[in-house]
Amino acid sequence: MEHMIQFFKNDRFAERVGIELLEVSEGSARARMEVKDHHLNSVNIVHGAAIFSLADLVFSVASNSHGTVAVAVNVNITFMKAASKGTLFAEATEVSRNPKLASYTIRVTDEAGELIALFQGMVYRKKDKIFP
Repeated sequence: MEHMIQFFKNDRFAERVGIELLEVSEGSARARMEVKDHHLNSVNIVHGAAIFSLADLVFSVASNSHGTVAVAVNVNITFMKAASKGTLFAEATEVSRNPKLASYTIRVTDEAGELIALFQGMVYRKKDKIFP
């Protein structure tokens, strides 16, 4: 799956916000984001958009890990606990996959393993190959 890690290094937004892809396997992915000052909102906790972006990257990687283009059709995130420092981790797990649709659950946790957010997403699986 090293080719998938290399492919997603082209995700300029994830790179810009400091998300590092750690692991990829078929239907799953794991990444981390060290909390920096620019991730904080006006009340000094990690901005929801930063947490969403972390979850969204592993969602994208996991859903595209089968080698065909998958694009989001629906996502939902629930924030469980605020974070303000340290490192956040996101882990995607494939729940269901058929030729056209696939569903994923992503857990965002802090360094202590505490649940920060739960993200659920569904993708439409196109016929286009990621690597022709």
